[in-house]
Amino acid sequence: MKARKGGLRKYIALEVFRRMRKNEVKLHELRVLFWECTLRCNASCRHCGSDCRASATHPDMPAEDFLRVIDEITPCVNPHRVMVVFTGGEALLRTDIEACGRELCRRGYPWGIVSNGLLFGERLDGLLAAGLHSATISLDGFEEAHNWLRGRPDSFRKALESVRLLTATDGLAWDVVTCVHRKNFDDLPSFRRFLTDMGVTSWRIFTVFPAGRAADLPELQLDNGQFTQLMDFIRDCRREGLHVSYGCEGFLGDYELEVRDYFYHCRAGVHTASILADGSVTGCPSIRANFHQGNIYRDRFMDIWNERFQPFRDRAWTQKGQCADCTLYRYCEGNGMHLYDDRAQLLVCHHKRILRAPGKVAINDFC
Repeated sequence: MKARKGGLRKYIALEVFRRMRKNEVKLHELRVLFWECTLRCNASCRHCGSDCRASATHPDMPAEDFLRVIDEITPCVNPHRVMVVFTGGEALLRTDIEACGRELCRRGYPWGIVSNGLLFGERLDGLLAAGLHSATISLDGFEEAHNWLRGRPDSFRKALESVRLLTATDGLAWDVVTCVHRKNFDDLPSFRRFLTDMGVTSWRIFTVFPAGRAADLPELQLDNGQFTQLMDFIRDCRREGLHVSYGCEGFLGDYELEVRDYFYHCRAGVHTASILADGSVTGCPSIRANFHQGNIYRDRFMDIWNERFQPFRDRAWTQKGQCADCTLYRYCEGNGMHLYDDRAQLLVCHHKRILRAPGKVAINDFC
């Protein structure tokens, strides 16, 4: 391959990263374990991928069942290097999160939580006392846009209270995550100032992929031009010193390493696993049931982790359809596993969205 002028350094870096990635896949060291501890939720988010409800059809997994898996994992890993993350639904609808957190700390595991902020403020002291290591709060624009997305009139106020409490908390890693959609897109520059004035130093942005409730709501989907403008916005913010990043949604071509701290790679099944509310084991909580690798009520977790996950670690099966003849497939490997539908077909390619943006002069590859 001969690198195009201006792209040589990125091309070389991508090649180096690709080789490192192959070794990481071979080793597949578990670093992040999500626990979908409940499907109950106190919001009704329009973009929910799992269609959670106030009263879920599946009961919460007993904490002792999850801790049994932790005890099975412990002899096989360095607990200090495995982050356990409570997610849902809304994890804080469970009253035993603090107790479970204490048990994780006793075993040497750092733990964190992803929350919509509705209950976070009133539980923060107890969570910190239980050893909370990290937190993510969703704040999706200003009040009107946030409440529209979350389906509750008090959602913005509660989430904002939670963020303000976090800005006054020392020794805790935390960030704000924002879902960008058509209703809050134009507010991004002023929302950025709002966050920085409030003391937010780490901001993560993601866009909605068409699955779950979001599949039927066009207001949630940015068009190709808006998506590319969003990449420009993130890149410019980073150049100005704000730690903002785009989520692990997919390969971004020319924007790689300019809108995130790392080159794109799907960590699901390589460094990341999830235990879902029914005991299913998969890569991340957003991935379809077709890719579940086992169940803790039938299988030993470490057997699943070491002996299965082939679709996650050998991605050759994804080189089909729009990926079949892509010159950048060697770096992307078919995008994130959560972007595949129930028929194992890719829902969206972000790189192609950028190339198709009106007026965009983009290089299709680095060679």
